[in-house]
Amino acid sequence: MTTPSPNATPLLRTLSLAQITFYGIGTILGAGIYVLVGEVANIAGSHMPLAFILAALVVSFSAYSYGHLSRLYPVSAGEPVYIQQAFALKSLSTAVGYAIVFAGIVSAATIARGFSGYFAVFLALPDSLTISVLIILLTGIAAWGVKLSVTVAIATTLLELLGLAFVIYAGADKLPALLSTTNSTLIPENLIAWQGMGAGAFLAFYAFIGFEDMVNMAEEVKQPEKNMPRGILLALATACLLYFIVTLCALAAVPLPELAASKAPLVMVVEKNTAIPVVLMTAISIVAVVNGALLQIIMASRVLYGMGKKSMAPRFLAKVHPRRQTPLSATLLVGCLVLSGSLLAPLVTLAQATSGTILCVFTLVNLALLRLNWRDLRRNFVALAMPACGALVCIGFLLLQFWL
Repeated sequence: MTTPSPNATPLLRTLSLAQITFYGIGTILGAGIYVLVGEVANIAGSHMPLAFILAALVVSFSAYSYGHLSRLYPVSAGEPVYIQQAFALKSLSTAVGYAIVFAGIVSAATIARGFSGYFAVFLALPDSLTISVLIILLTGIAAWGVKLSVTVAIATTLLELLGLAFVIYAGADKLPALLSTTNSTLIPENLIAWQGMGAGAFLAFYAFIGFEDMVNMAEEVKQPEKNMPRGILLALATACLLYFIVTLCALAAVPLPELAASKAPLVMVVEKNTAIPVVLMTAISIVAVVNGALLQIIMASRVLYGMGKKSMAPRFLAKVHPRRQTPLSATLLVGCLVLSGSLLAPLVTLAQATSGTILCVFTLVNLALLRLNWRDLRRNFVALAMPACGALVCIGFLLLQFWL
């Protein structure tokens, strides 16, 4: 009698192009834009909108590689599979997979720690209790079913977009005055200004990280060969447009020194220029935090599931619940690790290491597409130049990170 494989039940292929695009927008926006605007403004000054555009151009090379590889190999645990197909080094592929899981767990744990601070504005409870309830709830949503998980993610993403719409509303009527001085304030005029914008773009780069999580949902997307590349493109383009408009409106609505000094710059923009209650923007910021943690739990569990299928991780992680059609074992394991990390581990150093981990993965993914295109005789200029530029940019950012 044949023993059934742990992945005999497939994941439920239920996500449309619109759903995976909203999932991607949610992973890119996250909670970062609600605090990152001030930090970028502090470095790039009034050139902040162009810094975000430059960051989008930089990340587009890696997005190109992810889009093409997700079309060729529409599976969970995307990055380990891409590396394995290109280099046939199982140890390297496995290391990349665990690196992605590590980054997701640390990110979710860090977000959960931040949530307790926001939540204390409404209700003072012990941090450990707030964090534990949050992670147990999010793990339960992720385990219940992909349709529920993505529905919750889309709903919270829509609330994040509402918060950004408030910022645009706050600054829209002041935009003509800002744009009338475009040549003197928004466009760098000398080398020092260009250097400041470049440094701001380096920081803004991290506001675009998240699109790579989309590929790990490939086995739950309808027609992934078409919808994954399109979803990545649409999510990244939407985030870029939003960042540009939001930063313009923020600059128009609040003096630059105040914007650069604020720890909650977008909340300040709305507070100073509209009658919208501050508590509402704070609540939206909390939703953004919760959304980020949920999406990281979903992503990390799918990577472990995919690695289990490929025998890069313990096979029990590839088990799919027969009714819910979710990777239950992988999801529960990720939830436990996130909870442990958020309660026990000193996360500051780990969180800083996450950025370097992601850049290393991006470098390898770009090199994987470059090697596959060369090997399979797809040697036209774009097919080779895009991943090559992506790898060089990521290496440059890694070196710059250490230098800074």
